[in-house]
Formats: sequence, structure tokens, C-alpha cells
Amino acid sequence: MTPVPFEVLDEPLAVCRLDSSVAIPAWATARPFFSITRTSDELSVICASSLVPAEVTAAGGWRAIKLCGPFDLTVVGLMLSVAEPLAAAGVSMLPVATYETDYVLVPAAQLDAAVDALKGAGHTLQRPVKD
Repeated sequence: MTPVPFEVLDEPLAVCRLDSSVAIPAWATARPFFSITRTSDELSVICASSLVPAEVTAAGGWRAIKLCGPFDLTVVGLMLSVAEPLAAAGVSMLPVATYETDYVLVPAAQLDAAVDALKGAGHTLQRPVKD
């Protein structure tokens, strides 16, 4: 696999669980990065931690690593090239994909280890990480 350029998004994120029947909340979409998935079981929202109301079930403390695409949807092994070094470094991850770009959420406490693992695997950090 060719080295993947990546960058770390600045804003801390939260992964939220809401009832599957609720409307998409306006607070969830108030920043540039958010992801919403509805299933028959739940409405899952990934958004800026600072936006999540206290009464919402959420796991905060995530940071997003953007794999700088665009990537064709038929590319094989892209996520594996990121997942393997993260797993070897003991960093948990939550992947999020869009049409052209992939993101990996990692616990904020493991961000430095994640960046080091990706760089160690030959991937290239595009800009300095902001805390």
C-alpha cells in the first residue's frame, strides 16, 4: 500500500447514542465535522464534544484522523494499512467513511501514540497536531 497522507482534526469529538425514533438534533450538525447513522436500533451521532447536551448518552474524548483523499471506493487495503499499525500500538479506533475520504477516530489520550504508529508505518502527517 502506498503511504497515506493524514492530518488530525482540531476539535475533540463525542460518539452519541440516541433513540432511533428521534429527529436529528440541530446541535449535532453545528460544526463542520459530524457523522450521523440511523438504524432500527439507534441514532448514532459523532460530533464536537462541546455541543453534546448533558442528558445525552455519549462517549467523549475522541479525536479524528483524516486520511487525506480522495480515495476511490474500490481501493483495497486502505483501512487495513491504518488499522494494523494502530492495533500493534494498542490504539483503539472507530472508522468513519465518506464517499471520497476516510477518517479514524482514536481516543484523545492515545492520539500521540496513534500519530507515531502511523508515521512509523510510513504514512505522512500533513500538518502539526494541535492539542
